[in-house]
Amino acid sequence: MNLDELLSEYAELEKQLADPAVHADQNKARTLGRRYRQLTPIVGTYRELEGVRSDLTAAKELAAEDVGFAEEAVQLEERIPKLEEKLKHLLIPRDPNDDKDIIMEIKQGEGGEESALFAGDLLRMYLRYAERLGWKTEIIDAQHSDLGGYKDVTVAIKAKGEEGVWSRLKYEGGVHRVQRVPVTESQGRIHTSATGVLVYPEAEEVEVNIDPNELRIDVYRSSGPGGQSVNTTDSAVRITHLPTGVVVSCQNEKSQLQNKESAMRILRARLLAVAQEQAEAAAQAERKSQVRTMDRSERIRTYNFPENRISDHRVGFKAYNLDQVLDGELSAVTQALIDAEMAEKLAQHS
Repeated sequence: MNLDELLSEYAELEKQLADPAVHADQNKARTLGRRYRQLTPIVGTYRELEGVRSDLTAAKELAAEDVGFAEEAVQLEERIPKLEEKLKHLLIPRDPNDDKDIIMEIKQGEGGEESALFAGDLLRMYLRYAERLGWKTEIIDAQHSDLGGYKDVTVAIKAKGEEGVWSRLKYEGGVHRVQRVPVTESQGRIHTSATGVLVYPEAEEVEVNIDPNELRIDVYRSSGPGGQSVNTTDSAVRITHLPTGVVVSCQNEKSQLQNKESAMRILRARLLAVAQEQAEAAAQAERKSQVRTMDRSERIRTYNFPENRISDHRVGFKAYNLDQVLDGELSAVTQALIDAEMAEKLAQHS
Protein backbone atom coordinates (compact mmCIF):
# COMPACT_ATOMS: atom_id res chain seq x y z
CA MET A 1 0.00 0.00 0.00
CA ASN A 2 1.48 3.37 -1.04
CA LEU A 3 1.44 6.62 0.91
CA ASP A 4 -1.60 8.07 -0.87
CA GLU A 5 -3.63 4.97 -0.05
CA LEU A 6 -2.57 5.14 3.62
CA LEU A 7 -3.56 8.80 3.82
CA SER A 8 -6.98 7.98 2.33
CA GLU A 9 -7.41 5.06 4.75
CA TYR A 10 -6.50 7.32 7.68
CA ALA A 11 -9.10 9.92 6.64
CA GLU A 12 -11.74 7.19 6.35
CA LEU A 13 -10.83 5.82 9.79
CA GLU A 14 -11.17 9.31 11.29
CA LYS A 15 -14.64 9.57 9.80
CA GLN A 16 -15.70 6.12 11.05
CA LEU A 17 -14.34 6.64 14.57
CA ALA A 18 -16.25 9.93 14.81
CA ASP A 19 -19.51 8.03 14.21
CA PRO A 20 -21.14 7.07 17.55
CA ALA A 21 -22.82 4.08 15.89
CA VAL A 22 -19.41 2.47 15.31
CA HIS A 23 -18.69 2.44 19.05
CA ALA A 24 -21.80 0.36 19.69
CA ASP A 25 -19.76 -2.55 18.38
CA GLN A 26 -16.79 -2.67 20.74
CA ASN A 27 -14.87 -5.24 18.71
CA LYS A 28 -15.17 -3.18 15.53
CA ALA A 29 -14.27 0.04 17.36
CA ARG A 30 -11.22 -1.66 18.91
CA THR A 31 -10.05 -2.93 15.50
CA LEU A 32 -10.51 0.47 13.85
CA GLY A 33 -8.82 2.21 16.78
CA ARG A 34 -5.83 -0.12 16.60
CA ARG A 35 -5.37 0.56 12.87
CA TYR A 36 -5.81 4.29 13.44
CA ARG A 37 -3.01 4.26 16.04
CA GLN A 38 -0.79 2.34 13.62
CA LEU A 39 -1.25 4.96 10.90
CA THR A 40 -1.05 8.05 13.14
CA PRO A 41 2.80 8.22 13.26
CA ILE A 42 2.97 7.87 9.46
CA VAL A 43 0.41 10.60 8.82
CA GLY A 44 1.91 12.83 11.51
CA THR A 45 5.41 12.55 10.03
CA TYR A 46 4.11 13.12 6.48
CA ARG A 47 2.24 16.26 7.56
CA GLU A 48 5.30 17.52 9.42
CA LEU A 49 7.46 16.91 6.36
CA GLU A 50 5.01 18.74 4.08
CA GLY A 51 4.86 21.61 6.56
CA VAL A 52 8.66 21.94 6.63
CA ARG A 53 8.82 21.87 2.83
CA SER A 54 6.19 24.60 2.63
CA ASP A 55 7.98 26.72 5.22
CA LEU A 56 11.25 26.24 3.33
CA THR A 57 9.71 27.55 0.12
CA ALA A 58 8.37 30.61 1.94
CA ALA A 59 11.67 31.21 3.75
CA LYS A 60 13.62 31.13 0.49
CA GLU A 61 11.24 33.69 -1.07
CA LEU A 62 11.64 36.03 1.91
CA ALA A 63 15.39 35.54 2.30
CA ALA A 64 16.16 38.23 -0.28
CA GLU A 65 14.49 40.82 1.95
CA ASP A 66 15.52 39.54 5.41
CA VAL A 67 18.73 37.66 6.20
CA GLY A 68 16.98 36.03 9.16
CA PHE A 69 14.87 33.97 6.73
CA ALA A 70 18.04 32.74 5.02
CA GLU A 71 19.22 31.27 8.32
CA GLU A 72 15.79 29.72 8.88
CA ALA A 73 15.90 28.20 5.38
CA VAL A 74 19.20 26.48 6.21
CA GLN A 75 17.70 24.98 9.39
CA LEU A 76 14.60 23.81 7.53
CA GLU A 77 16.70 22.17 4.82
CA GLU A 78 18.58 20.20 7.47
CA ARG A 79 15.31 18.82 8.89
CA ILE A 80 13.98 17.47 5.60
CA PRO A 81 16.36 14.48 5.11
CA LYS A 82 15.79 13.37 8.71
CA LEU A 83 12.01 13.47 8.27
CA GLU A 84 12.25 11.68 4.93
CA GLU A 85 14.31 8.91 6.54
CA LYS A 86 11.85 8.65 9.43
CA LEU A 87 8.92 8.38 7.01
CA LYS A 88 10.79 5.72 5.01
CA HIS A 89 11.16 3.63 8.18
CA LEU A 90 7.51 4.09 9.11
CA LEU A 91 6.34 3.00 5.65
CA ILE A 92 8.07 -0.36 5.88
CA PRO A 93 5.33 -3.02 6.21
CA ARG A 94 4.97 -3.89 9.86
CA ASP A 95 4.04 -7.15 11.50
CA PRO A 96 0.22 -7.09 11.83
CA ASN A 97 0.53 -8.78 15.23
CA ASP A 98 2.86 -6.17 16.76
CA ASP A 99 0.06 -4.54 18.77
CA LYS A 100 -1.10 -7.84 20.25
CA ASP A 101 -0.57 -9.33 23.69
CA ILE A 102 0.97 -12.80 23.84
CA ILE A 103 0.66 -16.25 25.29
CA MET A 104 4.03 -17.86 26.00
CA GLU A 105 4.74 -21.52 26.72
CA ILE A 106 8.02 -22.59 28.33
CA LYS A 107 8.71 -26.31 28.14
CA GLN A 108 11.25 -28.67 29.66
CA GLY A 109 13.55 -30.06 26.96
CA GLU A 110 16.79 -32.01 26.83
CA GLY A 111 18.50 -32.22 30.20
CA GLY A 112 15.75 -33.54 32.45
CA GLU A 113 15.43 -31.83 35.82
CA GLU A 114 18.10 -29.23 34.96
CA SER A 115 16.06 -28.20 31.92
CA ALA A 116 12.96 -27.87 34.11
CA LEU A 117 14.86 -25.68 36.57
CA PHE A 118 16.06 -23.46 33.72
CA ALA A 119 12.47 -23.18 32.49
CA GLY A 120 11.79 -21.59 35.88
CA ASP A 121 14.72 -19.20 35.36
CA LEU A 122 13.37 -18.18 31.96
CA LEU A 123 9.89 -17.67 33.37
CA ARG A 124 11.28 -15.37 36.06
CA MET A 125 13.30 -13.48 33.41
CA TYR A 126 10.19 -12.78 31.35
CA LEU A 127 8.09 -11.88 34.40
CA ARG A 128 10.76 -9.44 35.62
CA TYR A 129 11.11 -7.95 32.12
CA ALA A 130 7.35 -7.47 31.93
CA GLU A 131 7.37 -5.85 35.36
CA ARG A 132 10.05 -3.37 34.23
CA LEU A 133 7.88 -2.35 31.25
CA GLY A 134 4.69 -2.11 33.29
CA TRP A 135 3.08 -5.09 31.60
CA LYS A 136 0.58 -7.37 33.29
CA THR A 137 1.33 -11.10 33.60
CA GLU A 138 -0.85 -14.09 34.40
CA ILE A 139 0.24 -17.71 34.87
CA ILE A 140 -2.43 -19.64 32.98
CA ASP A 141 -1.17 -23.15 33.63
CA ALA A 142 1.86 -24.80 35.21
CA GLN A 143 3.21 -28.30 35.72
CA HIS A 144 5.98 -28.31 38.31
CA SER A 145 8.95 -30.64 38.36
CA ASP A 146 10.17 -32.53 41.43
CA LEU A 147 12.90 -30.00 42.29
CA GLY A 148 10.74 -26.90 41.88
CA GLY A 149 11.24 -26.17 38.20
CA TYR A 150 8.64 -26.42 35.46
CA LYS A 151 7.89 -29.27 33.10
CA ASP A 152 5.56 -26.88 31.28
CA VAL A 153 4.32 -23.40 32.15
CA THR A 154 2.06 -21.05 30.20
CA VAL A 155 1.93 -17.32 30.88
CA ALA A 156 -0.16 -14.53 29.34
CA ILE A 157 1.54 -11.13 29.05
CA LYS A 158 -0.48 -7.97 28.38
CA ALA A 159 0.67 -4.44 27.63
CA LYS A 160 -1.00 -1.42 29.17
CA GLY A 161 0.16 1.11 26.58
CA GLU A 162 -0.10 1.21 22.79
CA GLU A 163 2.98 -0.92 22.11
CA GLY A 164 2.04 -4.59 22.00
CA VAL A 165 3.98 -7.32 23.76
CA TRP A 166 4.38 -9.28 20.52
CA SER A 167 6.50 -6.49 19.01
CA ARG A 168 9.24 -7.15 21.59
CA LEU A 169 8.86 -10.81 22.58
CA LYS A 170 7.99 -12.44 19.24
CA TYR A 171 11.68 -13.29 18.81
CA GLU A 172 11.78 -15.54 21.91
CA GLY A 173 10.30 -18.63 20.24
CA GLY A 174 12.85 -21.42 19.84
CA VAL A 175 15.33 -23.49 21.82
CA HIS A 176 17.20 -21.75 24.66
CA ARG A 177 20.41 -23.58 25.57
CA VAL A 178 21.94 -23.33 29.06
CA GLN A 179 25.50 -24.24 30.08
CA ARG A 180 26.13 -24.50 33.83
CA VAL A 181 26.81 -26.86 36.71
CA PRO A 182 23.43 -28.40 37.62
CA VAL A 183 22.34 -28.61 41.25
CA THR A 184 22.16 -32.38 40.72
CA GLU A 185 25.85 -32.55 39.66
CA SER A 186 28.09 -33.68 42.52
CA GLN A 187 31.45 -33.36 40.71
CA GLY A 188 31.10 -29.77 39.51
CA ARG A 189 30.95 -30.61 35.81
CA ILE A 190 29.32 -28.18 33.38
CA HIS A 191 26.30 -29.63 31.59
CA THR A 192 24.43 -28.40 28.55
CA SER A 193 20.65 -28.64 28.48
CA ALA A 194 17.86 -26.95 26.58
CA THR A 195 14.44 -25.45 27.22
CA GLY A 196 11.84 -24.70 24.56
CA VAL A 197 9.84 -21.48 24.29
CA LEU A 198 6.75 -20.97 22.13
CA VAL A 199 5.22 -17.51 21.65
CA TYR A 200 1.78 -16.83 20.18
CA PRO A 201 -0.08 -13.55 19.65
CA GLU A 202 -3.17 -13.78 21.83
CA ALA A 203 -6.26 -14.10 19.65
CA GLU A 204 -9.53 -12.32 20.25
CA GLU A 205 -12.65 -14.43 19.95
CA VAL A 206 -13.70 -12.65 16.75
CA GLU A 207 -10.40 -13.60 15.06
CA VAL A 208 -10.74 -17.36 15.46
CA ASN A 209 -14.03 -19.14 14.86
CA ILE A 210 -14.09 -22.41 16.83
CA ASP A 211 -17.00 -24.78 16.26
CA PRO A 212 -17.89 -26.42 19.62
CA ASN A 213 -18.81 -29.58 17.70
CA GLU A 214 -15.18 -29.88 16.58
CA LEU A 215 -13.88 -30.03 20.14
CA ARG A 216 -13.34 -33.07 22.35
CA ILE A 217 -13.23 -32.05 26.00
CA ASP A 218 -11.88 -34.47 28.61
CA VAL A 219 -11.72 -33.82 32.34
CA TYR A 220 -9.41 -35.44 34.88
CA ARG A 221 -7.86 -34.83 38.28
CA SER A 222 -5.01 -32.34 38.59
CA SER A 223 -1.59 -33.73 39.46
CA GLY A 224 1.47 -32.20 41.09
CA PRO A 225 5.19 -33.02 41.10
CA GLY A 226 5.82 -36.76 40.91
CA GLY A 227 2.32 -37.34 39.56
CA GLN A 228 0.49 -37.26 42.91
CA SER A 229 -3.10 -36.04 42.84
CA VAL A 230 -3.59 -32.54 44.23
CA ASN A 231 -7.34 -32.40 43.75
CA THR A 232 -10.21 -34.67 44.69
CA THR A 233 -12.42 -33.49 41.81
CA ASP A 234 -12.09 -33.72 38.05
CA SER A 235 -11.12 -30.05 37.59
CA ALA A 236 -8.32 -30.40 35.02
CA VAL A 237 -9.39 -29.99 31.39
CA ARG A 238 -7.94 -31.28 28.13
CA ILE A 239 -9.35 -29.87 24.87
CA THR A 240 -8.63 -31.46 21.49
CA HIS A 241 -9.39 -29.50 18.33
CA LEU A 242 -10.32 -32.38 16.05
CA PRO A 243 -9.69 -30.77 12.61
CA THR A 244 -6.11 -29.78 13.45
CA GLY A 245 -5.23 -32.22 16.22
CA VAL A 246 -4.12 -29.35 18.50
CA VAL A 247 -4.35 -30.44 22.15
CA VAL A 248 -4.40 -28.03 25.11
CA SER A 249 -4.46 -29.02 28.79
CA CYS A 250 -5.01 -26.80 31.84
CA GLN A 251 -5.07 -27.73 35.51
CA ASN A 252 -3.87 -24.59 37.29
CA GLU A 253 -7.28 -23.36 38.49
CA LYS A 254 -9.44 -25.05 41.09
CA SER A 255 -12.60 -25.10 39.01
CA GLN A 256 -13.25 -26.98 35.81
CA LEU A 257 -14.88 -23.89 34.25
CA GLN A 258 -11.83 -21.70 34.88
CA ASN A 259 -9.50 -24.34 33.45
CA LYS A 260 -11.73 -24.64 30.39
CA GLU A 261 -11.65 -20.86 29.83
CA SER A 262 -7.86 -20.82 30.15
CA ALA A 263 -7.50 -23.76 27.76
CA MET A 264 -9.72 -21.99 25.20
CA ARG A 265 -7.49 -18.88 25.37
CA ILE A 266 -4.43 -20.99 24.59
CA LEU A 267 -6.28 -22.90 21.87
CA ARG A 268 -7.38 -19.68 20.14
CA ALA A 269 -3.81 -18.37 20.17
CA ARG A 270 -2.43 -21.63 18.75
CA LEU A 271 -5.07 -21.83 16.02
CA LEU A 272 -4.44 -18.19 15.05
CA ALA A 273 -0.72 -18.98 14.73
CA VAL A 274 -1.51 -22.07 12.60
CA ALA A 275 -3.84 -20.07 10.35
CA GLN A 276 -1.30 -17.30 9.86
CA GLU A 277 1.49 -19.73 9.03
CA GLN A 278 -0.74 -21.51 6.52
CA ALA A 279 -1.65 -18.18 4.91
CA GLU A 280 2.03 -17.29 4.62
CA ALA A 281 2.84 -20.67 3.08
CA ALA A 282 -0.02 -20.34 0.59
CA ALA A 283 1.33 -16.94 -0.48
CA GLN A 284 4.87 -18.40 -0.62
CA ALA A 285 5.93 -15.75 1.89
CA GLU A 286 8.65 -17.83 3.51
CA ARG A 287 10.40 -16.36 6.48
CA LYS A 288 13.88 -15.78 5.12
CA SER A 289 14.96 -13.42 7.88
CA GLN A 290 17.71 -14.56 10.20
CA VAL A 291 15.57 -13.14 13.00
CA ARG A 292 12.25 -14.83 12.28
CA THR A 293 12.02 -18.48 11.26
CA MET A 294 9.15 -20.91 11.09
CA ASP A 295 11.35 -23.63 12.58
CA ARG A 296 10.54 -23.36 16.27
CA SER A 297 13.07 -26.06 17.08
CA GLU A 298 15.96 -23.79 16.08
CA ARG A 299 18.52 -23.12 18.79
CA ILE A 300 18.32 -19.36 19.13
CA ARG A 301 20.28 -18.46 22.26
CA THR A 302 22.89 -19.75 24.71
CA TYR A 303 23.12 -18.82 28.39
CA ASN A 304 26.64 -19.58 29.63
CA PHE A 305 26.77 -19.29 33.43
CA PRO A 306 30.54 -19.84 34.00
CA GLU A 307 31.33 -16.90 31.69
CA ASN A 308 28.21 -14.87 32.65
CA ARG A 309 27.62 -14.68 28.88
CA ILE A 310 24.46 -14.53 26.81
CA SER A 311 24.68 -15.11 23.04
CA ASP A 312 21.92 -14.78 20.46
CA HIS A 313 22.98 -16.89 17.48
CA ARG A 314 20.62 -15.27 14.96
CA VAL A 315 22.13 -11.79 15.01
CA GLY A 316 25.50 -12.37 16.64
CA PHE A 317 24.56 -10.51 19.81
CA LYS A 318 26.82 -11.24 22.76
CA ALA A 319 27.02 -9.70 26.25
CA TYR A 320 28.61 -10.59 29.57
CA ASN A 321 25.79 -9.59 31.89
CA LEU A 322 23.83 -12.83 32.01
CA ASP A 323 22.96 -12.32 35.68
CA GLN A 324 21.32 -8.98 34.86
CA VAL A 325 19.49 -10.37 31.82
CA LEU A 326 18.01 -13.19 33.89
CA ASP A 327 16.87 -10.51 36.34
CA GLY A 328 14.78 -8.97 33.57
CA GLU A 329 17.20 -6.60 31.81
CA LEU A 330 16.31 -8.04 28.42
CA SER A 331 15.95 -4.76 26.49
CA ALA A 332 19.40 -4.81 24.84
CA VAL A 333 18.81 -8.34 23.58
CA THR A 334 15.36 -7.63 22.16
CA GLN A 335 16.52 -4.32 20.64
CA ALA A 336 19.32 -6.10 18.77
CA LEU A 337 16.72 -8.40 17.21
CA ILE A 338 14.37 -5.52 16.38
CA ASP A 339 17.22 -3.59 14.74
CA ALA A 340 18.26 -6.64 12.71
CA GLU A 341 14.74 -7.18 11.42
CA MET A 342 14.39 -3.49 10.56
CA ALA A 343 17.71 -3.51 8.68
CA GLU A 344 16.63 -6.51 6.66
CA LYS A 345 13.29 -4.94 5.79
CA LEU A 346 15.04 -1.72 4.74
CA ALA A 347 17.34 -3.72 2.48
CA GLN A 348 14.37 -5.50 0.92
CA HIS A 349 12.50 -2.24 0.22
CA SER A 350 15.43 -0.07 -0.84
